[in-house]
Amino acid sequence: MDIILTRWPNLDRAIWTAITLGGAVLIGLLINRIVIRRLGRVADRTSRHWDDAVVQGLKERIPLWCALVGLWLSIGYWPINPRWATLLTNGITILAVLSVANAISAVAVRIMTDMSRVTPGMQVSGLMRNVVRIVIVTIGLLVALRGIGVEITPVLAALGVGGLAAALALQEPLSNLFAGLFITIAGQIRIGDYIRIEGGPEGAIVDFRWNATQLHTLAGNVVIVPNAKLSQAMVTNLHRPTSDSGFSVEFVVDAEADLTTVERIAVEVATSVMREVAGGMPDVEPTVRFLGFLDLGLRCAINVRTQQFSDQALVRHELIKRLQAAFRQAGIPIPTLSGMEGRRSKPAAR
Repeated sequence: MDIILTRWPNLDRAIWTAITLGGAVLIGLLINRIVIRRLGRVADRTSRHWDDAVVQGLKERIPLWCALVGLWLSIGYWPINPRWATLLTNGITILAVLSVANAISAVAVRIMTDMSRVTPGMQVSGLMRNVVRIVIVTIGLLVALRGIGVEITPVLAALGVGGLAAALALQEPLSNLFAGLFITIAGQIRIGDYIRIEGGPEGAIVDFRWNATQLHTLAGNVVIVPNAKLSQAMVTNLHRPTSDSGFSVEFVVDAEADLTTVERIAVEVATSVMREVAGGMPDVEPTVRFLGFLDLGLRCAINVRTQQFSDQALVRHELIKRLQAAFRQAGIPIPTLSGMEGRRSKPAAR
């Protein structure tokens, strides 16, 4: 053994380094298996959400932290130049602080996401999650630099000057970023809302990104709208103040038809559609309004409401189909342009 150590003088240091690193990682795995598992069981029995996020964050990073501790201890085994030893120690410190900051950001995002699921009206977009991560990690980086003796005041000043130059060079991306932040903070439109942009597309909001908002149309397509344009556009939010939406189905009946019968049949058909078709609102009574006279006959409208704007297509389809069948069964004619032309082409009776 003495011959081996004499021939390879660094072998003992390598062995102790391997033992230290392996032992540190093993300790981290044991902590996860014993301590964190028990903490997870305790967190599962509570109704809070933040403790689950903390346990998950610790479980994912404790082995890494133990490995960094083992690496820090292993530096003492080697005859390293003090300057390099200081650099290695500072590097380990920065990695450890950034890892802790990353864990805190992950826990914060997890808490925000869980709270949004149980809090009505609260939505957490991808933009907000990224902003929280960037802010916490930036603070962690500044703390790490301060911890290794770097004066952060000049760094902040340099970041300010560099930020001004970047703002001038990246005006359009930054305008989209801040417009997205303002839209998210204002809360006038939220994830899941169905919006209609004047002179533009309409659809349900899927998510807010740093540069654009994603809309999902009724046709199944995804539309990308830059945040800056969305913030300046005239937007109709069809989910505010309530998510239910009203619409009218217009039809024309013969001018000689009995309007009382027309109204009764239309209300009965609309009531059955509201009760039987998904998305209808059976608690809201349909109404019929006679709007005026046309060359074809009498213009009418049946007014109903649906639970969501996206439900209108199916309800409208079923309502039109059943109205036509009911009027045909009752013998109430529905004039058409071809029928009107045929009536006009008949010769006058002598």
